[in-house]
This record gives sequence, structure tokens and C-alpha cells, in this order.
Amino acid sequence: MTILEMADALRAKKVSSLELTNEALKKIDPRLNAFITVLEESARARASAMDAELSHGIDRGPMHGIPIAHKDLVYTKGVRTTGGSKIFKDFVPDHDADIAASLDRAGTVLIGKTNLHEFAYGITSTNPHFGAVRNPWDTDRIPGGSSGGSGAAVAAGVLPMATGTDTGGSIRIPASFCGVTGLKPTFGLISKRGVMPLGWTMDHMGPITKTVRDAAVAFHAMGGSGAVPSKNADIRGLRIGLPVNYYFDTLDLEVSESVRTAVQTAAALGARIVDIKVPNIDEINVVARVLLLAEATSVHEKHLGRRADMGADVLTLLDQGRLIRGSDYVDAQRLRRIYCREFSKLWNDADCIFTPTTPTPAPKIGQMTMKVGAVDEDVRLATTRLMRAINVLGIPALSIPCGFTKAGLPIGLQILGAPRAEDTILRVGAAIEDATAVVGRTPVR
Repeated sequence: MTILEMADALRAKKVSSLELTNEALKKIDPRLNAFITVLEESARARASAMDAELSHGIDRGPMHGIPIAHKDLVYTKGVRTTGGSKIFKDFVPDHDADIAASLDRAGTVLIGKTNLHEFAYGITSTNPHFGAVRNPWDTDRIPGGSSGGSGAAVAAGVLPMATGTDTGGSIRIPASFCGVTGLKPTFGLISKRGVMPLGWTMDHMGPITKTVRDAAVAFHAMGGSGAVPSKNADIRGLRIGLPVNYYFDTLDLEVSESVRTAVQTAAALGARIVDIKVPNIDEINVVARVLLLAEATSVHEKHLGRRADMGADVLTLLDQGRLIRGSDYVDAQRLRRIYCREFSKLWNDADCIFTPTTPTPAPKIGQMTMKVGAVDEDVRLATTRLMRAINVLGIPALSIPCGFTKAGLPIGLQILGAPRAEDTILRVGAAIEDATAVVGRTPVR
């Protein structure tokens, strides 16, 4: 069930929060390794308390009694928060992150903390300390990262929502690879306080859910605002920008076909498709890499004396960050402002922009390179190249499933919007979701 279906069932007394929680706990599949910490006892106690509130007429809203999970970067009072790192394996915060507190006030039931790429610094979620997270659609493949455990848990039907963070695609990559919905809101719109940082000026918080409307509900509960898309979301007359450069240049053929079918679906629903030319995304990606290398090393420099306690891939990136000069970082921030101004001009011609989320479906665990079209690419660089620039720009982005490969792997559509235009991209996403049968498919394991 979705969040909204669960909410209706709870109020109709067809199910209890305790029953939903027990079902979620039962569905946790150890083979996927999606969780670092599972909170059976406290989750059942919380669910019973939420049931008691509803029976006494206390209703906190649509998230009341809904089982959720937090990415294990999110501080949870009295519950260890590891960041996917051996260094923090026994760290227990004495307070909640703002988003954890907001969701707690909304009445959610926390069933656990999800596995992730160490320090959120990677796209595979192959964690050297807590084990690799596996994709529910094919357990030989990665779920994406860094919010891989959250994506895998939602895709596997364990729960309808989990939190994620996104510094270079870490909500949208798992959404694409796992066939779920991921929302990266406008930078700063959702509080980062109490969430382990990675890149000070590019970290975003957001929800991973099964459906677009659930993403809207969760976004609001996390501190966002706006309306949940109506049942028959109307996108007639909306201008959807379709880039004529960069985004469709080097793609897996099935990804390209699936995303273009989504464009045709939008046109059939009455949207106007407008060709646009985007600024130099390769250059914005370079800006993003310089900023993140410097900022991540700033965050974790104090831990570099414990080299044996870090994964090799993360350690390599942190060492590279030490090579970034102060002048390089300042220049990158200067170029960032220039590109933000250039990109903002696109909203004169388009209300949102369609792109692929990732250029390929999920690669296999341990795979270092992959062929994209006729080009061999590094897995990490290829996977992030359609998303990383969006963190520099700080604009909202939504990834929704738009199809499947012949091998049964999900394909993601990315919908970009102007700053604070979450309502628009959620409405468009809901319309595309309604017009397709993609969301109804579930992994068979």
C-alpha cells in the first residue's frame, strides 16, 4: 500500500498502525541488506501509541501511524547513527535531526536506519563495513547510492517512505535504479540540521517513496509546503523543456526510448514540448566535483588519521580533496553563480525540464566501468553526470520510474523545476505516473 492508501485504511479501521508495522518488520529481507539498525521493540511501542491516539480522535495527518525508515546519516535520539562508517559505528545522538523531529511530530513510526555508501560519498552503496546493499530487481546489481538502503527498502515494499540525502544525485540515483520516486527539493528548503554533512553547499534532504503523491505527502511532513497533486492532475498548456544538447547525447538505447516515450505521454496529456539549449553541463559538473572534493575533505579531515577505518574509495576521494587549492574553490563558487544565472533564463521558456535520471539501468555490484552507447565510462562519473550539476544549481528535481528494460530493470525520468517549483514538478510527475502502468510493477525475488 501507498502512504495515502494506508492513511485511508487506518481511518476506516481496516488496519492498525501496529499491523502495518509488524508487516513492515516481517518484509525486511536480509539478502538486500537495506538496514543497518532495525528497531522492532520501539517501533511496535510507537505504533501502539499512534493507534491509541487515533482511537481517541487525535489525528496528526496523513503520515500518522505510517512506518518509515531514516537513512543512517539522520540523527535519531537514542538510536545509533553510523553514517555508514566504522568510525561512527557506536555513535548515539542525544537529539533528533530536524527532519526526524518533523516526521515524528507527523506521527510516523520509525522501524530502522537504512544502509548507505560510507559517509554518503559514493553511488554504489557497496559498504565495506556494513556490507553491500542489493537491488530488489536484481540482487547482483547495485541499488544506487548513496541512499541505497532507502531506495531498496521502498522498492522491496518494506515500507512506503524512507528519507534520503542528495549531494550529487544520492536520492535520484537509487530512485532510478530501484524503480521508485525520489524528490530532491530546492536547496535549503528542508532543514539539514542534525544530518551528517558531506558537502556544505550542495547537501539536500528529501523523501524516497513508491509514488509521486506519497513524495508530496512526505515532503510536506519533512517541512515542505504546497498541495498534494489531485487525482486527475492537469498539465494541459504546461511548457516542458526538452534539451537539444547534452542530456540525450550518450545514453543506453532503452533509456533513451523510455524517456522519449514519457515526453510523448506528456504531449498527449496536453503539455507543450519546447526545445531548449542548456548551458555547458560538463563544465557545471566540474564545478560540482571541485566543490565537493573540497567540502567533503573539510568535513572529514579530522577523521583522516583513522585511515584503516575507511573504505578505499572514500579515502581516495578525501585525499584528492586535500589537493584542491583555496583559489580553485573560490573560482568554482564564482562560476557557480554565473551558471545559476544562465540556467535561470530557461524558465522564461519552460515550466519544467525532462531528462533521463541516469544514462543506464543499474550496473552490477563491483562493476567499475560500463558501456554507455558506444562509449566506455567510469561507473561513478557516468551515473552522476546527468544529476550532479543540479546540486550546484540548487533547483528541485524529481525522479520517477518511466519504464523498464527488456531485462526487467527500471528506468528513471528526471523532472527539473525552477527554484521552489516543487508543486509543478510533482503535478507533472503525478500526471505521467497516472498515464502509465509503471508503478504497479514490483520486484520478484
